[in-house]
Amino acid sequence: MAHSTVYDVADKAGVSIATVSRVVNSPDKVNPETRTKVLRAIDALGYIPKAEAAARARKSAGRIGVLAPLFTYPSFIQRLRGVAHALSALPYELTVYNVDNTARRDDYVTSLSLTRRLDGLILMALPFTETAVERLVNHSMETVSIEVTHPSFSSIEIDDVSGGHMAAEFFIRKGHTRLGFLGDADMPEYAFPTSDRRLSGYRAAINEAGLALEAARVGLAAQSVENARQCMLRLLDLPGPPTAVFCASDTQAIGALKAARTRGIRVPQDVAIMGFDDLDIADYIGLTTIRQHLEESGQLAVELLLSRLENRNRPIKHVRLTLEVIERETT
Repeated sequence: MAHSTVYDVADKAGVSIATVSRVVNSPDKVNPETRTKVLRAIDALGYIPKAEAAARARKSAGRIGVLAPLFTYPSFIQRLRGVAHALSALPYELTVYNVDNTARRDDYVTSLSLTRRLDGLILMALPFTETAVERLVNHSMETVSIEVTHPSFSSIEIDDVSGGHMAAEFFIRKGHTRLGFLGDADMPEYAFPTSDRRLSGYRAAINEAGLALEAARVGLAAQSVENARQCMLRLLDLPGPPTAVFCASDTQAIGALKAARTRGIRVPQDVAIMGFDDLDIADYIGLTTIRQHLEESGQLAVELLLSRLENRNRPIKHVRLTLEVIERETT
């Protein structure tokens, strides 16, 4: 099986050699049904493309890849900066792949694991299927995941539920009882639902305190400053508006602050506002937020990846980064 050829794969899948090549190198150009058929043949035969065999022989492609959704999110940029910084003095080129749908996610995992264009892969806030995991492991693609954990490779976990819990506890200690939330709606299935998890922890802490997070005081929309501003305006126009609002990201907190300014409402005297991430701008605008050490997570992902590339016998590690409330002027 280890010596199967492209001819064997083509024969087993009932397609041409050219189609097999396209599945390996440009899977997005092959229709899903054919692609699935070829991938099953590859997996069954244990086929290793010549490019991968050559990469294994020279042992290094000199390249680390980052696969991520939500490419334009400020939190992604700051985390990526940590990855780039960790690699800056090392002989590795950084290649970033943007995931904008489920098929592209699966295509990237397939092509990158088969062609061995990379030495290692960092997955950022990207859920993956068991088939994808098997493909990465079977083709020895060393992988580290941030946000999403799996026993087959090292990971860095951010406890979003705990972060939401901390936000509610902070507000309640300040004496607030009418609490609100701004978060994400319609998150794509190829992205990790951090906002939902933060809301879950926030709601749990509120309930534990004998209070309730009323449905009317929860605003959900696609992530942007303007969408958050519109959601916050609706909360502020309620008969009993919240006196404290936790936002699932600093970006949304900026929208909430703009809404308060639009209505002439004082922050924090009339409404306290908290974000999540601690982006660079949070300190500049005096935003209270949950710090999640974005750059550190990127740097640590590189360290975990390189340690295993140097010695595959090193144990897989799962690291949970601590969160902390950074109190500033908005609360």
